[in-house]
Amino acid sequence: MSNVYGIDIGTSNFKMCTKDNEILNEKNIIAIVNKNELLAFGDEAYEMYEKTPENIEVSFPVKFGVIADIENMQTLLYSFYEKINKEKKTGNTEFYIAVPTDVTEVEKRAFYELVVESKVKAKNVFVVDKPVADAIGAGIDVTKSKGVMVVNIGAETTEISVLSLGGIVISKSVKIGGNKLDECIISAVRKAYNLVIGSKTAEGLKKELGSAVKTEEKFAPGFGRNILSGLPVSVQISSDVIYDAIVDPLHSIMDSIKVILERTPPELAADIIKDGVYFTGGTSMINNLENFIKSETNLNVTIVENPSESVVRGLMGVVTNPDFAKIPYTPQDRTFE
Repeated sequence: MSNVYGIDIGTSNFKMCTKDNEILNEKNIIAIVNKNELLAFGDEAYEMYEKTPENIEVSFPVKFGVIADIENMQTLLYSFYEKINKEKKTGNTEFYIAVPTDVTEVEKRAFYELVVESKVKAKNVFVVDKPVADAIGAGIDVTKSKGVMVVNIGAETTEISVLSLGGIVISKSVKIGGNKLDECIISAVRKAYNLVIGSKTAEGLKKELGSAVKTEEKFAPGFGRNILSGLPVSVQISSDVIYDAIVDPLHSIMDSIKVILERTPPELAADIIKDGVYFTGGTSMINNLENFIKSETNLNVTIVENPSESVVRGLMGVVTNPDFAKIPYTPQDRTFE
């Protein structure tokens, strides 16, 4: 039996899953020293982010869900592949890759070619539309003639899709995600406290204090540089400031969900009213997100377990469940016009 791998290449995290359901989930980031030597990758490279001298370049090869730096992405793919296999040699390999839907055919093809042309020597490479894999990972049978709404809030994009009969009926990608929330937190903290913080600190504050609905005020320390004195300081940051920072981008995501609901055919909309909306992606773990969505749409909300890994779990579901055999495809099947 050939070795089968599922890959979900996100802007922030790279997820890879084996047939035994071993999941590797690390930051999709690479550190290159002297322009061409690999120094570190994944979580180890993320430790160096925003802390390196000039000869070390730390970068994310994926921007807004699309591969921006093919060469570094190939290096990363091979490094993660070796890591998950603990460097033992593997024979015939098959890869299933999740691709975002709301991108051009050329961008979709880049995901396919990334694996085909990399050092992993894949025998077969199949593509699965990300929202479909996402829904399967959430435990939904997508082959039925029933409308399912999946919202994946990632690092830089939020993908909102309505699925039925194993395909995508309507899908929209919005360029708002966790990184946008971090940026809003950075500027709010700067304004409220005259404090310049880095994106990692912002992410930490978002996880600790961030909430989609206003809650009782609490505080957490934020470390950064005071604008006026130029010196490093620690300030107690209020959850109210964080809430005010993230509420606008969350409303923008909400508005896009409403637009998709308005454009959904009535029969499918009826199913969504019954079953509610499924949320996946790392950023969907923000506190009280379900209360916020419920109050805005009156729909039931399910936040999927381990939401950042639901896509790779779904890819393995595609591999192991014969009901989903028609879902994967290779880009050659489709005509490019």
